[in-house]
Amino acid sequence: MMHPGEPHDASVSGRLNWLRAGVLGANDGIVSTAGLVVGVAGATTSTGPILTAGVAGLVAGAVSMALGEYVSVSSQRDTERALLDKERGELAASPEREFEELVSLYAAKGLSEATARQVARELTDKDAFAAHADVELRLDPDDLTNPWHAAVASATAFTIGSLLPLAAILLPPAGIRVAVTFGVVVAALAATGYLSARLGGARPARAVLRLVLGGAAGMAVTYGVGALVGTAVG
Repeated sequence: MMHPGEPHDASVSGRLNWLRAGVLGANDGIVSTAGLVVGVAGATTSTGPILTAGVAGLVAGAVSMALGEYVSVSSQRDTERALLDKERGELAASPEREFEELVSLYAAKGLSEATARQVARELTDKDAFAAHADVELRLDPDDLTNPWHAAVASATAFTIGSLLPLAAILLPPAGIRVAVTFGVVVAALAATGYLSARLGGARPARAVLRLVLGGAAGMAVTYGVGALVGTAVG
């Protein structure tokens, strides 16, 4: 039984999806910025170039994530609106046929013919368009995805993730900054991997191992490339 004020499954699922997206966005910020600053640190011990590269990577990554998410969600919202407009037109042109379609949809869910017809009639009398949008399209006309919210959330998550390796590479002394960054990033990737796996209902061990190994390999490669380039240029 659903108690008053208890969140519906759809709203809980939506919140989990947003949280999962935020975790993944933060993970992208951790990995990309860590690879960038560790690579520069392999080429030079000077703080200035490392800071410049890290901040530039943070800003560029956050803007790229925001733009990508805005375009993606805008396309999704345009599709949702087109489907809703089509449904609205069908209801206006053939209300009886749409009513029978609604009955058949509820019957397909396991309701008896009589119950399906009663449910369809009551919902149609209340709000036919909302009923069809829910059952046929699984959409809420008053709660469509917002591209601005998605863009801001994506940029914010990326920025938060980027700040961790940026702080880890800048705060310690030059002699241990790469080792400290490596340890901090590996720990952060383990945490985000565990959290994303738990949110997705997957086994945490595999997700953690995948992220940690990938992040460690990425930092090792960028550090090696930075060291080679620094030696060649120097």
